[in-house]
Amino acid sequence: MARVSTVGTEDLRTFIQHSCGPPHPPCWPSHDDLHPVQMRRYTGFVVAFIAATFLVDVSGYSSGQVSGVCTSMAPNHGPSAQTSDAPFQVTASSSTFNPGDVITVTLKSNLGVNFRGFLLEARSAVSTSTIPLGTFNTTSPEAQLLNCNVDGITYNDSAVSHNSKSEKNEIIVTWTAPNTGHIKFRATFVMTKETFWIGVKSQIIQSMVTGSSVTPFTSFQNQITVDGCGTTKFCFNNPAQCNPATDPNCYFMSSTKLNDEGLRFEMSGKSSGYISIGFSDDKIMGNDDVYICGTDRSERIRVQRAYSTGRSPPRIEQLDKVDDITVANKNGIIQCSFVTRNNVSIAKRTANNMYYLFFAYGPSTDGTIGKHQDSPFISSEKINVADVSSVSGNNKNSVLIKTHGALMLIAWMTTGSIGTLIAQYFKCVGGTKKILGKDCWFQIHWTIMTLTVALTITGFVLAFVHVKGWSEDAGSHPVIGCVVMGLVLIQPTIAIFRPAPDHKRHWIFRVFHSTIGFVIKPLAAATLFMGLLLINVAPNKWPVKVLGGYYGWELLTHILLIVVSCFKRKAVQCNTEKKVYHLLLVFIVYLCGNMVFLIAILVGIGQA
Repeated sequence: MARVSTVGTEDLRTFIQHSCGPPHPPCWPSHDDLHPVQMRRYTGFVVAFIAATFLVDVSGYSSGQVSGVCTSMAPNHGPSAQTSDAPFQVTASSSTFNPGDVITVTLKSNLGVNFRGFLLEARSAVSTSTIPLGTFNTTSPEAQLLNCNVDGITYNDSAVSHNSKSEKNEIIVTWTAPNTGHIKFRATFVMTKETFWIGVKSQIIQSMVTGSSVTPFTSFQNQITVDGCGTTKFCFNNPAQCNPATDPNCYFMSSTKLNDEGLRFEMSGKSSGYISIGFSDDKIMGNDDVYICGTDRSERIRVQRAYSTGRSPPRIEQLDKVDDITVANKNGIIQCSFVTRNNVSIAKRTANNMYYLFFAYGPSTDGTIGKHQDSPFISSEKINVADVSSVSGNNKNSVLIKTHGALMLIAWMTTGSIGTLIAQYFKCVGGTKKILGKDCWFQIHWTIMTLTVALTITGFVLAFVHVKGWSEDAGSHPVIGCVVMGLVLIQPTIAIFRPAPDHKRHWIFRVFHSTIGFVIKPLAAATLFMGLLLINVAPNKWPVKVLGGYYGWELLTHILLIVVSCFKRKAVQCNTEKKVYHLLLVFIVYLCGNMVFLIAILVGIGQA
């Protein structure tokens, strides 16, 4: 962009003549009076004069070197800034800070439109000072740091701007907090020469330094209670009808519709890091609007607004029209109350005012919330939080997940174990009798192991149907589960192509088949343990302990069968009358114990 002012030819001629003035001869002789040498001399003079007189002021804004406008943050484009709401926003990763904290600041588009230029600064939230606060850092190839000069003082790295006119839809930088009061991030966004917005602001970022001039977060003067639930406010709690004022194990949320179309939310629950309420179109976490009440780096409670994708930490959004915030953290019970005039949903939803409610809680690290260790409490149906009613939430796991767990337990506690025992210790069952031309033990073993494979495949598929993808937050459980599934498919494939029992290479099949079986067993056991821990079967994890007891019982059974086989080796010959009587007795006792352990764990899953 250039601003050019010129001096006209006639003005130039008049200026020269007046400069020469009388009694000298005219300074602008006619062409007829000029010798060619004189003509070149006058021409050179005029060109030099014009070059010195033309006032050219060029500002290279496409390069982003705009330190000169740090104070006004206004581009020198000529047109006025837009007065409509900007299609861009400035968000911060934290709503509070201490000196030295590093906050991630994001400039992004709301409506899919792009911006070409920008200027970002941090300024006081409680004064009109134009002094930039803190220092920025960036690794973005589309951003650069600026040194702003205000009142003769240079503030290094105190602003960020673009470095080219390329289109951008998101810029992420970090800001290091100084020892100061509350601040706001302010930005200018430029789409075109004629279209730009000045003063796009973030929410207030609160300084936790003692003596800060604004303290919107205050301590509770009154307790959060169930008073008014179903009569003047909406309530959502677990256990049902619990009162947070008297029950430390009560998880509670309420909303009260205000006369000015706002909502007052209250939240209470026991947690080591945060409690949160989510609003969803379905009962599956992901693509949900969330309000978080949790600890920051200084272990103080703050309120955040966020959008959750379900597979990563939620994206922090501007608090925007949220005020009258009060917080408390007593004996591990976190409580928050605030008024919001925002739309509940950031994204467009199938129903603007009807949502499934999620109440989740868990740990936080350095002000960032972690994965909730327990399943969230979920409303049984969609709710309008502006209505007056009272409902309870539950954290029942999906029927698909429970079925998945039950099938895997049956497969690897019962059918798989029985099939393995028969192949190891009961090859004399039926003596010389055949079933469809095969030994009795083999037909029993084959049938039971085929059932095991079918149960495993069914349970495996149900897990993926429920998650609708890969469980990135389930730790090693899905990884080891996939390994087990692969080995389970290899076993019958090998068996189909096995050579005859009297073939000279039959021993190769036996080695591979047995080795894979021994590998599957501990992997399946580890997967079962991790699965029970994931679905949170009981507060004291008793089903996990029962599973441990079962494997102890199975180990004892193997020891007894080995001992009996050694001491009764003559009796277990297939051509004797006594055959495997003692082995069968041990097996029957084992089977009874197996059923007891299995039923107990299945009951635990059903109650989860």
